[in-house]
Amino acid sequence: MHTKYAERGLSILAFPCNQFGNQEPGTHADIKRYAQSYNAQFDMFSKVRVNGPEAHPLWKWLKEQPNGRGFLGNGIKWNFTKFLIDRQGQVVKRFSPMDDPIVIEVDLMKYL
Repeated sequence: MHTKYAERGLSILAFPCNQFGNQEPGTHADIKRYAQSYNAQFDMFSKVRVNGPEAHPLWKWLKEQPNGRGFLGNGIKWNFTKFLIDRQGQVVKRFSPMDDPIVIEVDLMKYL
C-alpha cells in the first residue's frame, strides 16, 4: 500500500514492539534490516512499548481516541494492530492484527 498510495499522501509508520510473544527481540538495526528484506519502504521507528504504564505517549493517545478503542478494551492485543488517521490527525478507525490490508485499503480511499 505504501508504494501504491504514497504520492497521494499515505504515510505508514511502523513501531516495532516486543511485548507480544517476543516477536521483536532484535535491535532497531536488526528489525529494520528484516523489514527491508521484505522491501518495506515505510518509516520505521525505534522499538516502543504499546501497553502498560511505560507505553509510549503516542500509543496511549491512540488507544484513548473514540475510534481508537478496541473491541475488547483499549489494550493492544497483538503486533500489527493498525490505526487509520485522517489528514487532520484524527483516528478514524482501528484495525485488528488479523485484518488483511485490502480491508484497510477500502477505508483508506475515503481519506486520500
